Amino acid sequence: MNLPDLQSDVDLRQREFPVCTHKVYLAHAGVSPVPACVTREVSKQAETAALDDQEEGLSELLRSTRHRAAQLLEADKSEVALIGSTTAGISAVANGLHWKKGDEILVYRECFPVNVYPWQSLESRGVKINWLNVPALGEITPELVFGQLTNKTKLVALASCHFISGWRIDHNAIGRLLRERGILFCLDAIQTLGAFPTTVKYVDFLAADSHKWLLGPCAAGVFYVRRELQDKLDPSAFGWNNVRCPDYVAQETMSLRSDARRYEAGSFNILGIAGLNAALGLLLEVGIDNIVSDLAAKRAWLVEVLQARGYEVFHPDVTSSGITSCWREGADMKELCEKLAAENIIASVRSDRSGRNYLRFSPHFYNTNEELERTVGLL
Repeated sequence: MNLPDLQSDVDLRQREFPVCTHKVYLAHAGVSPVPACVTREVSKQAETAALDDQEEGLSELLRSTRHRAAQLLEADKSEVALIGSTTAGISAVANGLHWKKGDEILVYRECFPVNVYPWQSLESRGVKINWLNVPALGEITPELVFGQLTNKTKLVALASCHFISGWRIDHNAIGRLLRERGILFCLDAIQTLGAFPTTVKYVDFLAADSHKWLLGPCAAGVFYVRRELQDKLDPSAFGWNNVRCPDYVAQETMSLRSDARRYEAGSFNILGIAGLNAALGLLLEVGIDNIVSDLAAKRAWLVEVLQARGYEVFHPDVTSSGITSCWREGADMKELCEKLAAENIIASVRSDRSGRNYLRFSPHFYNTNEELERTVGLL
């Protein structure tokens, strides 16, 4: 699919992204609508399931999905597991590592709770949580991380992009300095995977559901575990799928699969994976580099126009994000979001710890400049 053709051909855009027929959807940092290719593949899989064993053709579906996910991550398919949500992936890391009393984890408290609570739960096991101090919401730099490590830091857990401020971390630089010090790095990548390059050369663990920038179904995400660490991360669940059981007979000793499939304990979310596979294929066809350029241009335009209308914007000099959040003193952001929704323009509102509300725009590559102009024109 060619991006310029998609944005200029109304019929093509509405056919491939049906939400465009009646809405301007600018909330992909929340839950995205799915494109037509996802609907087609999920429907096809469901129709097949109605006529035969639901797992008919599953092996090829899993092979294709792992291959595409690995291609997007620049990983090996043996490092990719399909276990569902971001919560499931991050919790698998928190619960699967061998912790000792006194181990320390560096975490940012203002991350989305999915990347806070699994680590915080380890305090009951004697693990100490060190909360990362930052100068502004989400503004995490390699230097800042490096300066807050201790000789007991075992793992650093960060999000690739802050869900409110839109600050996208340099995860490669952070991962490189952590690798040099032998510290593990777990990345919540749900706010960048599918929109910006999110490769895993210096990442040890990564989790991302597909219902945001990947444009896939809910609870059909990607879980990455670096090959060298798979023997050090125990599965959190055990079943017929990840423990070898020839002819479905339980053996006297448990032998785990030798790759990331060891984290796939039971049956698969087949319909969700079918949708994920289709979404990955679409993103790879459009090209992440093309998507990056498009989203950077959209954010730059939004920042300039919003500021001209009296709104404050997080990190106005940053273009490497799909999220643009704004606010204005004396204005009710929730009310404004509701008024946009009444005009079939879908944005979202998120709040910080102090209770301040922010109007968040998160367009994707199929949104047009005309849609953005219409949106801002109503503010």
